[in-house]
Amino acid sequence: MLSYVFAGLALGAIYAIAAASLVVTYVSSGIFNFAFGAMAFSVARFYFFLNTEQGWPIWPSFLVAVGIFAPALGVALYALLFRHLRLRSPLVKIVATIGVSVALPPLVNLVLGALTNVTAPGLAERPLRVFRVFGATVNMDQVVTFAGLVLVLAVGTFILRFTDVGLKVRALVDSEALTSLSGTSPSRVSIGVWGASAMLAGLAGILVAPTAGLSVEGMTFLMAAAFAAVVAARLRSLPGAVIVALAMGVTTSVVQRYLDPQDPLSSQVVPSIPFAFMLVFLLYYALRGQAGDGSAGGALDRAIRPEGADTPIAIVPTGARRTRLTPGLLATVITLLVVAALPVVFDQYWTGLTASGICLAIVLLSYTLVTGEGGMIWLCQITFAGFGALVAAELTTTFGWSPIVAVFVGAVFVVPVGVILGLLTIRLGNLYVALVTLTFALLAQNLIFTRDRFYNFGTGVFMPRPEFAFENSAFAYVALAAFLVLGALIVNLRRSTAGLALSAVRWSENGSRTLGLSVMQMKVLVSGLATYVAAVGGGFLALNFQSFLPDSYNAFVGLIWLAVLVSIGSRSIIAALVAGLLFTLLPGVFSTYLPHDLAEIPVILFGLGAVMLAKNPEGVIAMHGRQLHDFLARRAQRRHGPPGDDGPDSIGTSDDVPSKDGAHQVTAGGVA
Repeated sequence: MLSYVFAGLALGAIYAIAAASLVVTYVSSGIFNFAFGAMAFSVARFYFFLNTEQGWPIWPSFLVAVGIFAPALGVALYALLFRHLRLRSPLVKIVATIGVSVALPPLVNLVLGALTNVTAPGLAERPLRVFRVFGATVNMDQVVTFAGLVLVLAVGTFILRFTDVGLKVRALVDSEALTSLSGTSPSRVSIGVWGASAMLAGLAGILVAPTAGLSVEGMTFLMAAAFAAVVAARLRSLPGAVIVALAMGVTTSVVQRYLDPQDPLSSQVVPSIPFAFMLVFLLYYALRGQAGDGSAGGALDRAIRPEGADTPIAIVPTGARRTRLTPGLLATVITLLVVAALPVVFDQYWTGLTASGICLAIVLLSYTLVTGEGGMIWLCQITFAGFGALVAAELTTTFGWSPIVAVFVGAVFVVPVGVILGLLTIRLGNLYVALVTLTFALLAQNLIFTRDRFYNFGTGVFMPRPEFAFENSAFAYVALAAFLVLGALIVNLRRSTAGLALSAVRWSENGSRTLGLSVMQMKVLVSGLATYVAAVGGGFLALNFQSFLPDSYNAFVGLIWLAVLVSIGSRSIIAALVAGLLFTLLPGVFSTYLPHDLAEIPVILFGLGAVMLAKNPEGVIAMHGRQLHDFLARRAQRRHGPPGDDGPDSIGTSDDVPSKDGAHQVTAGGVA
């Protein structure tokens, strides 16, 4: 038993180092760093390059990787991105850091080369020395890990509690503006914080590599497991995060003593333990009303926030009229015509990719609903898509239903799951909502999708296409028709009374309550609708692949889907179609016409697109729509003079929704 405890403490120590980094960056900047796993991978990969590929000794490699490369990486990311995010909305913060996590690993692989064997050494000499402590076995990797945690805690506590640097960091946590007034540069303090955070990420990555492997997946799992300790500490308590991390590591290790390693359930339960910890603490805090994540900075910081930090996209006069044919509407029609022509001009391979992109676009419409319309940050839409695909495949193969009927009816059975999740998370803060939905997705992935009954050695459950849509071209048109029907329903929802109420709730929940609107009712409504749309999209993806493939519904792939959509436009219906096609066609172009070494360029572009949200939170389509609107307004002003009440019409790519000052705001939601 003691051997399991020591192994668990070593694992918990790695979780604790990762959690410490996440807590420090969150309390000092208000940013929950979803790019932590990517940063850990990058530093560990550079250490492997120096130590294994270049033959450097262990400690010089470690000092250069963690002491020079890691802080340089943290400073570079701060200068390029993190300094722009402090007063941004939670959605922009989350998606921008997800963009870094998507783009950074392939960039590192592009420079250093991708590894075929992910087995990596740690900081101990090979072969490992083994010690006997009270009859239990402890290896040198574990000893180094214990020493690393003790060193991090000792140095960190000393700096934060007994030095001027620590005093400045604590001042920055309270208020960036007051820190600046005291004569201290907040930028310099933030640079130091992010440099130190990158060093901790690199240390955690190097320590976990011998057991988890030097892979993006292993580092991402480390990050997700550390989330549990951070959530248990309510995002701010460093000692609490360390204690929970150690307890989580011991529990994970000790549980394995009582599980049969030959039982498939063991491989599903063990990885789920950190996420079960997170779920328990989230529900506990939610029931006690302690799950608000608050705002970054103090009241003074928010009062003097710079103009352009999540300001409205564009304002047009309240009395503006809409023309029948606007530039946005024309662009929408042209886009749909181009997409409709693709199956005619493409061969079977490219038509198949087009059909896959349209099916993905249906799933992305669920993000348009839950995030664009509902203002909620859900990271589990890909899981609902997987449930929809699984139910539709079972109804078709086991009960003999028509595939199309199974897709649309089977999605109804998934809706209660989304409604229950909505009821449980609506009162949580934005960041907690994101974390609990991600936790739900990871638990479903580990406990449901990997079951032998559904996984079937990776081949999943057979899902045949209907005979009339067996060919790729015919199926692409069926999927496009389904997309248009669901898109029209979303447009009608926006124009309905419920849609107006939902828009009011999105802009101000407190103001909506004063009008007698039920915030709970509106958000549960959009939760159910978004769940249904995601499940339908998952069913169409299963039809496209002619099988429910569990690996296609990985929770972290869903983060990439969200990043791609939001970078184009979270409220734009046509943006969902464009994002889905880009996600499937762009990699096909690179893999077909460019050298194999450049195959990961599309993933890098997707990540960089999400990073650009720091500068353009409204997304690409809305940004260009605003620019086009301003251009047309200037032209009209030059021709007819300053506009009056009957001024320039709003562009067709946008819906006029009431803004906080009573004017009309142009958003990307009206693209149909």
